[in-house]
Amino acid sequence: MTLEEDNNSTIFDVNVPDDSPINKEHINLQYHWYLSIFFVIYYISYVIPGIVFMYYIILFFIPNFLRIDSLITVFTNMEYLFSFLMLPIVLLASYLFHLLLVGLITRVFWRITEKISPSKDGIIPRNIASKTANLYHIRSFMIKYGKNAFMKGILPWLSNWFFNFVGASIIEKGSTLEESVVNDRNSIVGKNCYVGVNSALSSHFVEGIFGNIVYFKIRLGDNVTLGGFNNIAPGCEISDNSYLLPMAAATKHNTTKGDNYYFGMPLRRIFKKKIMEYLQVTEEDLDRAEELRMKQEELKSKISNEDKLEE
Repeated sequence: MTLEEDNNSTIFDVNVPDDSPINKEHINLQYHWYLSIFFVIYYISYVIPGIVFMYYIILFFIPNFLRIDSLITVFTNMEYLFSFLMLPIVLLASYLFHLLLVGLITRVFWRITEKISPSKDGIIPRNIASKTANLYHIRSFMIKYGKNAFMKGILPWLSNWFFNFVGASIIEKGSTLEESVVNDRNSIVGKNCYVGVNSALSSHFVEGIFGNIVYFKIRLGDNVTLGGFNNIAPGCEISDNSYLLPMAAATKHNTTKGDNYYFGMPLRRIFKKKIMEYLQVTEEDLDRAEELRMKQEELKSKISNEDKLEE
């Protein structure tokens, strides 16, 4: 295998004769865009909150706490005490300001790329140079830092706001997405859904080592639960009240009818007897669980109607 480089792309030549019908793979690595976007998001999102925090440390915390000889004086002087107690508040505010800037800058870059070449469902060839393929890779890269900053931070529930604000996905109220290698774009997640740990909403993947990019939106209805280690392939639609047992996986463009449990690879409906064996429960336990679910639905409906009447 030989490797040729020019200013714009890297060409992997697998010693294929010139008259061969097999296309050579052209991969535009775009390192300059990756590094530039990461630098802007990372640097600005830290520098501005850092300046605010250091301003507080230098002008208030050091002179009004660290340079005070007597600890008793700190707690008897309101100015000194206020400067001391403000430390965790300023620290938390600076952290939230950092997350806000991460979302804001990522949103700006995201909108710019969408104007150049809007995201669309379909197949993206990787052996043909195109703006669609280039910007697909740029968007995939730029969303990663913000995703990890939110989901691996101290306030992971704010990740829903990040994805909605940037425009990468739509996540409705009451839904929780646990940490995963994906779950970051081209998905619509309904209300009160739970996407378990390491469950992948894989709205995009590459078929084979140098295959085409399959890119289709994933839709989850309301009250959908992915128990853990589930994989949902591009184009899937998981209907309301679907519960996927751990390790269940949906192949491309799979659709569930909802109101049921699903298991296996590829996933399929699990009937009551199988549920009882898998969960080691009795039929009475399942009936009580169904009654509880119906009561919860009635309560949610009642609260929703009361809110509408108040409006």
